[in-house]
Amino acid sequence: MKDFFEAIQSLFEDVLFLPFDALRTLEASTWWGANAINWLFILITAVAFVYWMMKLRDYDDTKEERKDVKAHPFLGKNAELD
Repeated sequence: MKDFFEAIQSLFEDVLFLPFDALRTLEASTWWGANAINWLFILITAVAFVYWMMKLRDYDDTKEERKDVKAHPFLGKNAELD
């Protein structure tokens, strides 16, 4: 059983953590290079956010959404009771 857990340890330390070790050594030479993946994710998120907001504005401009009180059945029932 001990060999099984040592194999798992070896897998993680020798194989799966290699990218993190590379980033750690890269950070000593260039901070920007080590954080390039973070900047990439931030850029992708910003582009997706702007795209989503543009689509929401387009949908809002078509006036397809019902915004009256009885647009939802639950709200309609409460509105009839008042």
